[in-house]
Amino acid sequence: MGRPAIDGVLIDVEGVLQIDGRPIPGAAEALHVLSAAGMPFVLLTNTTSRTRRQLGALLRRLGFPVRDECLVTAVSATADYLRQRYPGERCFLLVEGEVSEEFAGIPLTEGYDARVVVVGGAGDSFTYGRLNQVFRLLLDGAAFVAMHKNLAWERQDGLYLDAGAYIAGLEAATGVRAHVVGKPAEDFFRAGLRLLGVPGERVAMVGDTLEQDVLPAQRLGLLGILVRTGRYRAREPGAGQPNLILNSLAELPTWLGLRSIT
Repeated sequence: MGRPAIDGVLIDVEGVLQIDGRPIPGAAEALHVLSAAGMPFVLLTNTTSRTRRQLGALLRRLGFPVRDECLVTAVSATADYLRQRYPGERCFLLVEGEVSEEFAGIPLTEGYDARVVVVGGAGDSFTYGRLNQVFRLLLDGAAFVAMHKNLAWERQDGLYLDAGAYIAGLEAATGVRAHVVGKPAEDFFRAGLRLLGVPGERVAMVGDTLEQDVLPAQRLGLLGILVRTGRYRAREPGAGQPNLILNSLAELPTWLGLRSIT
């Protein structure tokens, strides 16, 4: 069987394009090749510490040919979800980074009047006092929304504990299940497909994790490509299989038949 026809690509950011502000070798060049060949791509990321504007600016400084409009982030998707599902409700936002501009028009509060709790990526802002406030708000009936449930995230000096560990504890302590907006939620991938404008059976998803990137994409009929960068780790038997494994994104243009990265 020959290589399937691919007319568009969804690409993870952290661990595929860059790690903590350090570009992965060959990744920027790969995007330049895709862009020059007219191959549309959308960046689909659970990054929560930056807005689309901030993330787009960072990626351009690192040499990536990206527009803010080609980014779908867990932050922007969560804000869209809140506007649709909880219009006008006061929200308590617990996330590392200044991302409030994505929540324009949504009433944010630091008080106990919040009716929705929103948890993003973890960091030093996850103090005991703030986590205990989230705990009490949930016990008082607030809705629980998670930008993602990642257990770890990659920085230049290694892995760091992420929000998923806190969310699991809060769920266990309160009996309230969080609604997850970002990967691996299928609606998140559908948002990327809508922006891409290409039928799913002709789209490849490139990511560094099986559970967050490849498997949910495959469930929607996309081709799942795993790269050996970022959070890639040896896979457990029976955990599922990617359609393709590449050493890094730098190999993608060659596999697509565009040209080699030199």
